[in-house]
Order: sequence, then C-alpha cells, then structure tokens
Amino acid sequence: MTHIGIMQGRLTPPYEGRFQCFPRDHWRWEFAAAAEVGLQSIEWIFDAFGLDVNPLASDRHFTEIGALSQQHGVAVRSTCADYFMDFPLVRATSTELAQRLKVLSELLHRCGKLGMERIVLPFVDASRIDTQQELDEVVAILRDALHKADETNVELHLETSLDPKTFAALLDRLSHPHLKVNYDSGNSASLGYDVREEFAAYGPRIGSVHIKDRVLGGGTVPLGHGHMNFPGLWEGLKRTAYQGDFILQVARGNPGEEKTWTRQNLDFVEKALQTYGIGSHGSPA
Repeated sequence: MTHIGIMQGRLTPPYEGRFQCFPRDHWRWEFAAAAEVGLQSIEWIFDAFGLDVNPLASDRHFTEIGALSQQHGVAVRSTCADYFMDFPLVRATSTELAQRLKVLSELLHRCGKLGMERIVLPFVDASRIDTQQELDEVVAILRDALHKADETNVELHLETSLDPKTFAALLDRLSHPHLKVNYDSGNSASLGYDVREEFAAYGPRIGSVHIKDRVLGGGTVPLGHGHMNFPGLWEGLKRTAYQGDFILQVARGNPGEEKTWTRQNLDFVEKALQTYGIGSHGSPA
C-alpha cells in the first residue's frame, strides 16, 4: 500500500549547511512535524556523518525509533544508506570492502528488527559504477548480500546512475524478490534519461520512488522547474500498477519554512496520484 513520506532531515533547516544528512539533534522532533503536515512516513538516513549518534548504528536509543513512530503515527519503512556514498562498495580494497559489507550486514539486521521494508543502496556520484569490471563486482557483492536480505526480510533497492539498458542487464543477472529499483526522478532528469526507456527497461521492478527535480546536468530545483518529465513518470507508474512508496527528496525552501514547503510538495504529489489513479494511500503507520 502506497505511503508518501519524506527524507529524514528535510523538516528542519540544513544541519551545519549540509544539504542532506542524519539530523543529529532533531531526529526525534521530526516525527511530530511529519504527522503535522500529513506525511505517512520518514525515510531514515544512515550516513557516516551521523554514525556516532544514529540509533541504527548502535543499541543506544534504538528502541526510540519504534516508540516515536507508534506515538505519532509516522512509519519508518526504509533507510537511505548514504554511508555507502562516503565508503563505496566499488573501487575498494579487499580489506575496505570486507568492513563495508560488515556494515551493510549489520544494517540489514537492525532494519529487520525494526520491521523496515527496504534499504536504498546508492551507486551514484562517488559510488557510481563506471566499468564492466565494477559491474561484475557489484553483481557478486549483491548476490551475497541478498542472502542476508532473505534472512532479515529487508529488500535492497538500488539507486544507480546506470543507463536504462545497462541497469536492466544488471537486474537480469540478479533475479531476486528482495532486489528492486529505487527510481530517483531528479537523478534521471539530470542524467538526461528518457523516462519511457527507463520504464520499458525495468519498470515492473521499481519498488520505491524518490521525488525531486533537477536540471539537465545540474542540481536540484523545485518540482516542475527542472527537466523531469513528471507526466511520463506518472504514466509509467500507472501502466506498471505501482503500489510502492513515494519519498519527498525535493529542493530545500527557505530555512525555517520547512513545514509550509513540505505541504506544497506533498500537494504536488497527491494531486498527481489522484489524477493518474496511482496506488492507494495507507494509514500512517
């Protein structure tokens, strides 16, 4: 059942000027804020910057996530593993890779204990896949990681910068119910990919959607002001009978006006889903 949620940290001003990171001092407060604006879920951030205080990284405050979720009726169904942007699963030494895979295994375990449904695993920017050898290495890494995904019942959703044909070829090598695509609308717009080609290549395997807009070859802009073909996206999701979640990862507005800005972006998505008859909204938690 479809939920509309938001990337953690977007309901408070940027922390120390960072566009996206685990909100070290405000993560508890965001549950109430999300409920106030009408969001159904928060996508947790697991990154290197917040590792020492993130409840997903240790036993400290771990149970608070579930308690706050239940208290405010805001689900935590997913985590965005930005840690692997700083410590990629590609171009690593054997020692580095072993340590990073251990982190991924522990993260799967903790997400499973919390009842999360998925981890979004990034292969973009510093963690992008550049060569056929790297692609082969990633296939081997994911094949092993999917054993842990089976044990924990947590899906791995891949966010990549691969072109549609190459991405589809990777997925064909890993036909597994716990491996799906995270479709990031902003990244696709910036890379100049044709949404029709993307859906033709792997549309039925899209399991989650990050909503944002970017200019071609550039950064994030308000929804509808970049090069994302949103009508094409909604049409593709309708054709594939998409029932997954939508996570707002939009451009930031004015500091201090996060809730008002979020309501506007939530309205953008809700109107589109209603117009195109996509999904069905679930209860918040």
